[in-house]
Amino acid sequence: MNHFQNNLDLLIQKTWVEKADEARKDDLLDKLAPFIAVIEKGDYPEALKEFGAILEELAYLFFGVQSQKDDFAEYALRIDPSIGLFWWYGGQINTVKDASWVKSVDQSVLYALLLIGICYLTNF
Repeated sequence: MNHFQNNLDLLIQKTWVEKADEARKDDLLDKLAPFIAVIEKGDYPEALKEFGAILEELAYLFFGVQSQKDDFAEYALRIDPSIGLFWWYGGQINTVKDASWVKSVDQSVLYALLLIGICYLTNF
C-alpha cells in the first residue's frame, strides 16, 4: 500500500491545475492516508466509497468539468482507450459502492475491485 500511496500522492502533486482548484488538489491529498487506513482495516465497502470519491476528484483534476458530464467515459476512450477504460471502471465503482449487495458479498470480491484500480493507478 505504501507504493500505491506514494505514487498517487506524486501523481496528484504533479498534476497542473488552475489556481482556483488548488484547494481541491490539497483536499484530495489529505484523503489518501485515511483511505489507506480504511483498506488496511479491511473495511472494503467503506474503502470502495472512498475510492470512488477519490477517482471522481482525480478525474476532475485531470479533465476539469468534462469529467462530470454523462459522456465522460466515451470522451476519455476517444483520447486514449486504456485511460478511457480506467475512467469507465471508475464510474462503475461509483455505481457498485451503493448497491445493496455490497454488504453481503464476500469481502475478497470487494478487495479485488479495489485492487484493479489500485494496480492501475500505481502504474499510471
